[in-house]
Amino acid sequence: MKRLFVGNLPPDATEATVQAMFEVHGTVRSIELAHDIFTGKCKGFAFVGMEGHEARAAQTALDGSINGDSFLKVRFEQPRRGRR
Repeated sequence: MKRLFVGNLPPDATEATVQAMFEVHGTVRSIELAHDIFTGKCKGFAFVGMEGHEARAAQTALDGSINGDSFLKVRFEQPRRGRR
């Protein structure tokens, strides 16, 4: 399974709207939407888990697409390097 980073989401984005965008390209295994603690609104990014070939298709189709007044950024998740 591959994890995709999705950036530039609008503040009113929900897990259902993100799933609707990605399920056109394959089965969505998981969605982790970042929420603000105090307001409950979307922080503007999420992580979506999909199978490899489906993730590549979704990344190709959705990266740079217009969502509201901004362009979506869809990238494969980069592993974090060790912190000190």
